[in-house]
Amino acid sequence: MTFSHIIRSFEELTNHEMYNMLRLRSEVFVVEQNCVYLDLDNKDQKSYHLLYYIDNELAGVTRLVPAGISYPEISIGRVVIAPSHRGLGLGVKLMEASIAGCEEKFGKADIRISAQYHLSKFYQSLGFVEQGEVYDEDGIPHIEMLRS
Repeated sequence: MTFSHIIRSFEELTNHEMYNMLRLRSEVFVVEQNCVYLDLDNKDQKSYHLLYYIDNELAGVTRLVPAGISYPEISIGRVVIAPSHRGLGLGVKLMEASIAGCEEKFGKADIRISAQYHLSKFYQSLGFVEQGEVYDEDGIPHIEMLRS
């Protein structure tokens, strides 16, 4: 298996990259998780997008959000792995590439995420610390986490 990724601004994404990214987000967040919400929240245009490939097939994506858009800090959001590529340890690779991408694009700084609560331990293994109380976001328990 060949692992690779690209990071592009909204303007740099090709039509096919954009379509595949949005399709994957919709497949997982809307259909699989049965969560009706507006994915297109006007943050994509201000963010960078990390597209992670296995053997040239889109396997995962994240959104790298500048400080001041979602939170005062830099943020990583819309973290998703294709169902067909789960169980390969891709989550760690995807997040490590995203953290490095944030440092590359925005400099070394704190990163805040809104994590699905059942994934809290996974994010803790990457240096994120729970902040505040668990809250409901679109019917799914979430918790804010910070990596300093």
